[in-house]
This record gives sequence, structure tokens and C-alpha cells, in this order.
Amino acid sequence: MVKQHDLGAPPGAHRRSRRVGRGDGSGRGSYSGRGQKGQGARSGNGKQPPGFEGNQLALVRRLPTLRGFTNHFRTDYATINLGQLEERAEAGQQVTPEWLAAQRLVDNANVLVKVLGGGELTKALQISAHRFSQSARQKLEQAGGAANELPLPRSAKKK
Repeated sequence: MVKQHDLGAPPGAHRRSRRVGRGDGSGRGSYSGRGQKGQGARSGNGKQPPGFEGNQLALVRRLPTLRGFTNHFRTDYATINLGQLEERAEAGQQVTPEWLAAQRLVDNANVLVKVLGGGELTKALQISAHRFSQSARQKLEQAGGAANELPLPRSAKKK
């Protein structure tokens, strides 16, 4: 049975602190591990901030900064190509954002969907999406399908 007075840290868990500047016989005398002269040898000046290069222009400041700007008012769409629908959908299928989410073609049914004209389409599909590219609309109508444009929610900004 283990008793409280038998418990203790394992051997080697506690290391004695290094006593510097206690004479040359200690192995840490003389310059006390600080080298010779210079900024690092002075008291209170041992640490510099990360990226400090001793009055040289720091690397962070030498590199070019980010350029351009980000439009925070843009509307993001999940894009689907007609070729993807050709593989998954059957002729006459109603394609909605909910169906696309069920097929894992978009993350969830609440995203805005834009249909692009990539790939070939031979099936007549009834597609409901928030946006259609001109080529997608054209290919869809040539295949005998219909493009139903859904209204944008109020939270989405209109371009």
C-alpha cells in the first residue's frame, strides 16, 4: 500500500538552479556565460524583441507589404458546373440548393449558388439557383431545361 510519506518526485525531476558568477572554479565564473563585451553582456539588455536586428532594417520591414484591398461587401457564391450536374442528376430532375447539399456538391442548403457553364449538358434539368452564367443559361435551354433564378436573401448585398 502506498503511503503519503512514500510519495515524491521521480529522480531527476528537480534540477538545482545554475549559480553563475561564483568564481572560476564553479565553471560559471568570469564572464558568467554572457560572452565578452556587447549588448548581451550588459545588465538589463539581454533580451531583444523577436525580429530585432541591431539597428539594421528588420526583415519584416524589408519585405513588400500586402497590396490591393479586400472588398468586404462582395457576395460569395458556391459554384456548380453543368458537367457536375450531368453526372449526378437524372433527366427532368428538380435541382435546388437543398438537393445540391444532399448530394454534397455544396456545403449546406443556406449558401448562395451560382451555376456555371463548365462541361456538357444533355439532360433537361429544372435548376433553381441564385445566379446563372450566360453560358450555363444557354446550355441549359439548348438541352430543354429551365433556369429558375431564386431571389437573394436580404443579408446578401446586390452587386
